[in-house]
Amino acid sequence: MSHHIVEVVDLHYAYPDTTQALSGVSFTVHHGESVAVVGANGAGKSTLLLHLIGYLIPQEGRVRMGDFPLTRKTISEVRRSVGMVFQDPDDQLFMPTVHDDVAFGPMNLGLPEEEIETRVTEALERVGALALRDRPPYRLSGGEKRAVAIATVLAMSPDILVMDEPSSNLDPRARRRLIELLESFEHTKIIATHDLDMVLELCRRTIVISDGMVAADGPTEEIFRDEELLARCGLEQPPSLRGCPVCAAG
Repeated sequence: MSHHIVEVVDLHYAYPDTTQALSGVSFTVHHGESVAVVGANGAGKSTLLLHLIGYLIPQEGRVRMGDFPLTRKTISEVRRSVGMVFQDPDDQLFMPTVHDDVAFGPMNLGLPEEEIETRVTEALERVGALALRDRPPYRLSGGEKRAVAIATVLAMSPDILVMDEPSSNLDPRARRRLIELLESFEHTKIIATHDLDMVLELCRRTIVISDGMVAADGPTEEIFRDEELLARCGLEQPPSLRGCPVCAAG
């Protein structure tokens, strides 16, 4: 079994107010796969992601991330193998400078200063943000913040990247740069997003979540061409697959 594997088996989770967020979710992601998780608001995507990073512990079922089954005793090990990029970069950037933000994780691993500096430089170079290292995060654009947030994760050398709406609030140019950056990563990637056109470019496989369950799991284009399935799950076909309405009318 690859140490990069992600395995979710019959996962159930209900919040204290009795809202049933997940009702038997199961799937396996293998080393190097780029997998999209899509669904309408409230479908259970965020709850699923919170399990993948160990923020939530399964009430029923099991989650395995890399070498470790997710339990309260293994949370620290799980978090070393998984890097999470949150929807809002401001949730990850809180230090005085970009350098300090990217160095924060490696510092907390107790790494030598030389190793920390190497990781910071390599992570910022990877996302094209080395020139930003001395800037305060609040002075960055949305696209720059997103790149730096990804760098904070890369500096931890994770095996698996989990991303929540990575293209949200980006202008077209920043979105294109993000897609090109993610295409260059060899990491195992799990991307939860409403940006279905981005999914078509980045992910050969898509998992559709609806009412806390897996409604579909398969090749991305095949799923996105199933308009009945998408409608049933509160989704719409991505614009790039719809064709030109004027040509169709003609």
